[in-house]
Amino acid sequence: MSLGIMFVVLAVLLVCGAPVAVALAGSSLVYLFIAGMPPISMLHNMINGVNSFPLLAVPFFIMVGHLMNTGGITVRIFNFARALVGWLPGGLGHVNVGASVIFAGMSGAAVADAGGLGNVEIKAMRDAGYETGFAVGITAASSTIGPIIPPSLPLVLYGVIAQVSIGQLFLAGVVPGLLMAIALMVMVAWYSHRRKYPKDRAFSLTNLGRASKDAFLPMMTPVIIIGGISTGLFTPTEAAVAAVAYSLILGLAIYRTLTMRHLLRVTMDTVETTAAIMLIVGAAAVFAWILTANQAAQHLGSFVLGFTDNRYIVIFLMMVLVLIVGCFMETIAAITILVPVLLPIAHTVGIDPVHLGIIVILNLMLGLLTPPVGMVLYVLSRVSGVRFEECVRATAPFLVPLLIVLMLLAFIPQLSLMLPTLLYR
Repeated sequence: MSLGIMFVVLAVLLVCGAPVAVALAGSSLVYLFIAGMPPISMLHNMINGVNSFPLLAVPFFIMVGHLMNTGGITVRIFNFARALVGWLPGGLGHVNVGASVIFAGMSGAAVADAGGLGNVEIKAMRDAGYETGFAVGITAASSTIGPIIPPSLPLVLYGVIAQVSIGQLFLAGVVPGLLMAIALMVMVAWYSHRRKYPKDRAFSLTNLGRASKDAFLPMMTPVIIIGGISTGLFTPTEAAVAAVAYSLILGLAIYRTLTMRHLLRVTMDTVETTAAIMLIVGAAAVFAWILTANQAAQHLGSFVLGFTDNRYIVIFLMMVLVLIVGCFMETIAAITILVPVLLPIAHTVGIDPVHLGIIVILNLMLGLLTPPVGMVLYVLSRVSGVRFEECVRATAPFLVPLLIVLMLLAFIPQLSLMLPTLLYR
C-alpha cells in the first residue's frame, strides 16, 4: 500500500507540473513517512546517488557543448557539413543530419544540439525556401544522435548505475549513431524527391577543402575523447576535462571568439545545468532505492519471466516500457529508476548490459521527441517560433526511421557490440 501511495503521489505531482526532481523527492518522502522510516535516510541516499567519480564527467561534457556553441564553432561545423553533403537533393536536410553527427562527438546532449545547431540550421533552411515544419522535424530528429554517438551524458550515467565500462558504452554507440544518420538521410531524400527540394550548392573540392580547414581543429575534439579512452590514456572523466581544456584553447587562443564575459556565462550555464541534473539524479536515487528495498525488480522479473523467457519478447516488452516512461519522464530520472529494475531481467535472459544500455538510451531519446515532456520540442519551439503542437506534428514522420533503427539494434546485438568486442573483449 505504501508503494502504491508513492506512485499515486508521483503521478499527481507530475500532472500538476511539479519539476521531476521535486516529484521524485516528494513521493519518496511520503513513502518514508508512511513506512515509519527516518527522513534522514533520504538525504543519505541522495548523497550516495551523486557521490561517484565517473559522474564528474557530466559537468565537463556539458561545458564542452556550451563552449562550442558560444565560441561560434557550431557555424564552422555547419559549413563543413554543407560543403560535404549540400550538393545532394534536399541538401540542407542532409547538412542538418551531418552537422548533428559531427556535433554529437563534442556535446553528448540532444538539447545542446537542438539549441545550438538548431538555431543555425532552421534559419538556413527557411532562407533557402524549405518548409518550416520540415526544418523543425529533421532538426529535432537529428538532435537525438547526440547522446548515442560518444561522448554521451546518458551513457555515462547508465555506466555508473549499471557498473558497466563507459569506454565500451561509448564505442557501442558509434555504429548505432551512424545508422540513425543514414536512416534520417534516406527519409530526407524521400521528402526531397516528393517535394522537389533543391540542392544547396554544387560540389566543389575548393569549398570542401576550405571548410575542412576551418572545421579541422573542432573536429579533433571527438578524436581526443574517443582516442584517449580507447587507448587507455584517459578515463572518461579525464577525457571530459581534456576536451574542456582543448575547447578553451580553441576559443581563447586560436579563434579568439571567447571573451571573459562569454566564459563567465558558459560557467554559470554549466553550473546551473549540472545542478539540475544532479538534483534529479539524487532524487531518483532515493526513488530507485525504495523500489529496490521493495524488490520491485524481482517482482517485475518474475512477472515477465512467468509470461515468457524468450529473449526477443523480453527485449520488446522492455522497449515498450521504456518508450512509455520516456514520454512522461526526463531522461536522467528515467535512467536512474529503470536501469536497476531492467538489469536483473536482462541478465537472466542473457542480454548484454552494453547492448541494453544502447537500446534504453535510444528509447529515451525518442521520448525527447514526444509529448508531454518532449524537451527537444520545447527547445525548438522557442528557437523557431513555432507552436509546440506544430513541432509535434512536424517531428512525427521522422520517428519512423528512428524506430526502424531501434528495432534493428534491439534484435541484432552485434550492431552495437562489434566495436566493444573488437577492442575490449
